[in-house]
Amino acid sequence: MKSPGDIAERLARQWQQAPLRVERLLNRERWPLDIAIGKPSGADFSSNTAQVQAHVQRWRAVTNGEVLWAPVKYRAGAEAVSLPHTWRIRTPSEWVDASESAEIQEEFSRLGHIVGNVDSVFHELLVRERPLWQKKHVDEVVSAAKLASTLAPGVAAGRPLRLMAEAGVDTKFFERHATLITRLLDQRFCGAASEQGLHSFLNASDDSDHWVLVAPLDKSLLPFRRQRVATRELADTPLPGTHILIVENEQCIHLLPELPDTIAILGAGLDLNWLGSPAFDGKYLAYWGDMDTWGLSMLAGAKLQRPEIVPLLMTRALFDRYAEQSAVTEPVVARPTAPEGLDSVEADFYRHLIALSNGRLEQEYLPGGEVAVAVKAWRSSS
Repeated sequence: MKSPGDIAERLARQWQQAPLRVERLLNRERWPLDIAIGKPSGADFSSNTAQVQAHVQRWRAVTNGEVLWAPVKYRAGAEAVSLPHTWRIRTPSEWVDASESAEIQEEFSRLGHIVGNVDSVFHELLVRERPLWQKKHVDEVVSAAKLASTLAPGVAAGRPLRLMAEAGVDTKFFERHATLITRLLDQRFCGAASEQGLHSFLNASDDSDHWVLVAPLDKSLLPFRRQRVATRELADTPLPGTHILIVENEQCIHLLPELPDTIAILGAGLDLNWLGSPAFDGKYLAYWGDMDTWGLSMLAGAKLQRPEIVPLLMTRALFDRYAEQSAVTEPVVARPTAPEGLDSVEADFYRHLIALSNGRLEQEYLPGGEVAVAVKAWRSSS
């Protein structure tokens, strides 16, 4: 038989379990919660009468939730006695009160204020990942969530985040809450903010470095097979060779053939401002990315920096050829309309992808032979 204190300790431990916390706070069908109290044994009833009476009195004093009672007949007793058998907790607030933890009660109150004032798309994240907000003022968390609801890929347009006055926050807000804002954006854009980094995702200038993979496709050009380089160094240091191939995903390096006088730069994401540097003047440039709204948005960013850049393997005809076997659903589109920088054919392709249920074909799923032919054709024609 369990006392209210025994169950309170159990309920407090359950609060610390993220899956249970999410289930109970965000799923109404999870309630009520019935917790078995257990009944005294026959030996306890006959030998420890005072203990049983104290047990009954403790449960009669419980006012939180609903204590369910039932008559129980013991051999040692002439008549059945009414004993508690279940503690029914009917709501999340009753669960928190039953835990008898002032810390949990205070945390629940703060969480309730946050969840009650932010978009529902963020609720599960905030309930599950308490360290994101535990040491922050609740109004700052709410402001961060409202900000994340308004941001979109590339919205900074090359400016420092602290200068985005239209966001309605002070100049240090992004710095104070970078991790929180990134994780909130992940909820809207399926992890893209964490994958690309907040500054790259928003196309904001950054004092820290964004690293890309540089791989010479001509062994004679550089003394290494591949190396990570900060994009700010790419902007300052002219690369050898005549041809530069920019590739969205690093995983595609194994699909690239050897090419004379050619260097590949992989993994830039939305961070493409460095292409505007004079270091790339006079180079023949090509871009290859996923055939989805994100890949075409990155192509648009590259073309805004270098209108002469040549798109590779990013056409509707190629998509249609392999869509049946390789296309998948794009969880979140980059933006609802075609971005500036695309030509009319590319913009039509963008709109076509948005209309499809499976509008994403990742570049690494193209056949290696198809990739090699396209890349070699670009190299030989330029």
